[in-house]
Amino acid sequence: MLSPDGPDVVPVHVTLPLYGSLKTRLQDGHEVILLESGDAYFAALVEAIDAARDSVFVETYILNDDASGQRVARALAAAFARGVRVHLAVDGFGTRRFEGEVAALLEACPGGVEVFRPERNALMFDRRRLRRLHRKLAVVDSRLAFVGGINLLDDHVDPNHGPLDAPRLDFAVQVRGPLVAHVNVAAQRLWHEIKLVNTSLHRGRHGLDPAGGEPARGKAGTGDVLQQAWSRARMVSSEVTPVGTIRAQLAVRDNFRHRRTIERWYLRRIAQAREDILIANAYFLPGTRFRRALTLAAARGVRVRLLLQGRVEYRFQHYATQALYGELLAAGIEIYEYRSSFLHAKVAVIDDHATVGSSNIDPFSLLLAREANVFIADAQFAGELRERLDHAIRTGSSVVALDTYRRRRWYQRLLRSFTFALLRLAVSLSGERY
Repeated sequence: MLSPDGPDVVPVHVTLPLYGSLKTRLQDGHEVILLESGDAYFAALVEAIDAARDSVFVETYILNDDASGQRVARALAAAFARGVRVHLAVDGFGTRRFEGEVAALLEACPGGVEVFRPERNALMFDRRRLRRLHRKLAVVDSRLAFVGGINLLDDHVDPNHGPLDAPRLDFAVQVRGPLVAHVNVAAQRLWHEIKLVNTSLHRGRHGLDPAGGEPARGKAGTGDVLQQAWSRARMVSSEVTPVGTIRAQLAVRDNFRHRRTIERWYLRRIAQAREDILIANAYFLPGTRFRRALTLAAARGVRVRLLLQGRVEYRFQHYATQALYGELLAAGIEIYEYRSSFLHAKVAVIDDHATVGSSNIDPFSLLLAREANVFIADAQFAGELRERLDHAIRTGSSVVALDTYRRRRWYQRLLRSFTFALLRLAVSLSGERY
């Protein structure tokens, strides 16, 4: 193996148990490349899939039948055709059906597509419905990982709002080094679990029809399939050759052992901040502890800036977020609303630390959904991300002034307070407190 610096290095591999702990720590030896928006992300992801020799794992909340979704599906189908083991997991709410060319391409990958919690009856109440697969990650050949907030859909067109003036503002990272092992375990574990559940409930997706209906079942019995899946999934081997100097770690959020991992990183870093906190988040609805941490940071002289959604993508979340503006602005926190396009980023820079991932700062991400973020302790990387966000603030955002906010009409204040109360009720119905 030839390293970027020239001399040959011996690849380093590690084998971890499939159901070992995913509680990780910061480690040296990473190369972390920041990818802004879909154009950069899809180019890097497709290039990696095209070069895959052994396996590809991809997880996404949304897979849309558009130019970008078709591009990734085409790469997966080509990889499957040349003998690569393809595993694509999508969420059953974010991707309710496969359509058009994407469906046709995925039909060429029998056994390579699974749906997390398929939607059965949209009108039936189920308190578990909000527990979604929201993370967006990929692992190629157990040596290269992608983690971020970018769904598999075109950044220049919104399914609900049509063509966009500019691509969505979103980020992902491409990573090589030790944390790839943890991304690989997380991806293989979830694939294993979805496969077992769907097979046991007779909803395995061994084939796909263009309308997204139920596939034909495999010939093997359920017990045989479960036994085969279990016997193949005891240990996970990954290449973790150190290739850089960046310290980084993976954090996942689930409903078992890692319920508060991402939130705790934010709270710890905010409490330790000395100079600058810059958070860009698409759906920003922090709980009491989180808001108090930001307020205390501002009170001790830390500059706290929030880059939030300026366009109305979903009215419920938009108005609920604005209900918090008064409290935050009064504490000296700067708020900017991004208006050039839709903001979909879930990133932050706090002094020399940064995070890029799928987790919003709202009860759905922090309490209910499966999420994945990468934490990076590197001044150069933090500086690059801060520069990208500063550019978005300067060129595509408007500042929210406290005086202007306080002069809103009474019915505007009432609407925002009401939506925030409804959101808290929805979370309580799911069995969580926020």
